[in-house]
Amino acid sequence: MEPIKVDFTGGNGAGKGRGSGKDAYLTPSKAGMKTVISVIGTLIGAVVAYYFMLPPLNFKSTELYFFLGVVAAIYVVLQALLSGAIVKPEYTKYVKKQAIVPGIIIGALVVVVGVGMLFSSVVFRASSYSKLIDVSEDKTFSKDITQADFKSVPVLDTAASAALATRTLGDLASINKESQFEVAPQFTQINYKNSPVRVGTLAYGDIFKWFKNTGEGMPGYIIVDMVTQKTEFVMLKQGEYIRYSTEEHFSKYLMRHVRFAYPTYIFDVPHFEIDEEGRPFWLCPVLDKTIGLFGGTDVKGIVIVDAISGECNEYSLDTIKNDKSFQWIDGIYSNDLLIEQYNYYGKYAGGFINSVIGQEGVRVATEGSNFLALNDDVYMYTGVTSVSNDQAIIGFVLVNMRTKEANFYEVSGAKEYSAMSSAEGQVQNYKWTATFPILLNISGQPTYFMSLKDDASLVKHYAMVNVQNYQVVATGKTIAECTENYANLLAQSNINIKVDIDKIKDDTDKNEQNADEKPSVSTVTVKGVVSDIRTAVMGGESYYFIKLEKGKTYYKVSASSNEAVVILNIGDSVSFTHIKGASGSVIEASLG
Repeated sequence: MEPIKVDFTGGNGAGKGRGSGKDAYLTPSKAGMKTVISVIGTLIGAVVAYYFMLPPLNFKSTELYFFLGVVAAIYVVLQALLSGAIVKPEYTKYVKKQAIVPGIIIGALVVVVGVGMLFSSVVFRASSYSKLIDVSEDKTFSKDITQADFKSVPVLDTAASAALATRTLGDLASINKESQFEVAPQFTQINYKNSPVRVGTLAYGDIFKWFKNTGEGMPGYIIVDMVTQKTEFVMLKQGEYIRYSTEEHFSKYLMRHVRFAYPTYIFDVPHFEIDEEGRPFWLCPVLDKTIGLFGGTDVKGIVIVDAISGECNEYSLDTIKNDKSFQWIDGIYSNDLLIEQYNYYGKYAGGFINSVIGQEGVRVATEGSNFLALNDDVYMYTGVTSVSNDQAIIGFVLVNMRTKEANFYEVSGAKEYSAMSSAEGQVQNYKWTATFPILLNISGQPTYFMSLKDDASLVKHYAMVNVQNYQVVATGKTIAECTENYANLLAQSNINIKVDIDKIKDDTDKNEQNADEKPSVSTVTVKGVVSDIRTAVMGGESYYFIKLEKGKTYYKVSASSNEAVVILNIGDSVSFTHIKGASGSVIEASLG
């Protein structure tokens, strides 16, 4: 069999081949073996790349094309390594020859993506993009948006919720886990038992703490009441743990778990919710490209993952919207997707050319957004501004995050960030910052309501800014005081509103009392005979660790709060009370 000649002379015989200027040769058997090894290596590389990249096996996903390009590149790199071309330049032409097919594949992928994006472009499909969301334009603010009820008006934003959530980590001391976890950055706003709350999970403190705790998982989740500011760590039932989350790795990593279950689905960013019984779930919206190959992103269904068991179930949009058993679900459509679709509606309803030239009726959402709880659903709120005058809003839009029902309300006035600046200006000596406002109906007056926070994201004051006249800015230490000041300022502008300050004060006082209340905790009592006693001084305080006969658990008791513990002896009969569900080799307890 003739050897494969690799001519590196460029046709003039001057090349530097292997062996004193001779051409380099690869026998067919060696070339074939390198190809076989490269193919096997490429398949292994493809499996590894898929495991970490997790692309949907769906031709409507650009991630798939990038993944295939990476696989083709792996083959070329392996050929270069096996032939020694990296250290022996004379084999470069051999590698180039082997790279022809992968190069054609990569080129074809680029062409497909390019053509797909071109024919999915808003330039050619503006009308289709503008119809992704249906917006009702004939709505009246004072009729649809009821008078503000301060018993349920949220006063916290995401940052403030996260700051309060960190306080709950002390609750993990009962199971000796307070140093193992931290608060995960993502919080979801939902309606839980008719109250707006934010819910979030834990995250492992570091990779070593992940190794130590991932076998069990996370013992619970966090609820922050956005009205009362009451924060609670909810411990799951004994033996139950959140084992699947965005903070896990390998097979328990949420996106890997759902990708292997649904390899062809395109998923939006998952979010965490709880049902009315408090059981934790991950909601993974399933996306579809409805315009061309890559355009018109919309939700076509949802996969619900039980965060404890990992069980996955897929449901259609109609099922979620119409089946009352799914009423607890508050978010199917993400905030970013709803704003994107509204901007398509506002910009391209009159066609692409009109969006660039003339711009008649062209409008877009303002820079920020917030959430409102209405009729047991969560609505995304954002102001709407004209592209020809982006210094003020011409109205605002509310979109139901479960059904995508969208309503536009025509109200001219200040943009949200202008209102925030006005509020911050009233307390500039404190250097407090305003939360992104929510829109309230105060006796028929569209009003921006926001909290004023210090550097630690703790709420210090409240502010109200009139949407139509953002020079009317009221602040107060309490909501009642702020509302009273707001009414007085409006009266000076010959606008008289009716507000019951005493009722507002009564409602908000109850919220503050609820925030101070400790959450109810279930406890259990154990009895036995002392078999071992050990002591330790921790943080300047004395603790006794006591083990009972026929048991392996040590009960940790503070001497400062349980003085009788210091006179216990081995053989004494004793009882301990501890939080129900606490487990481990050491449990924090008190004398029963």
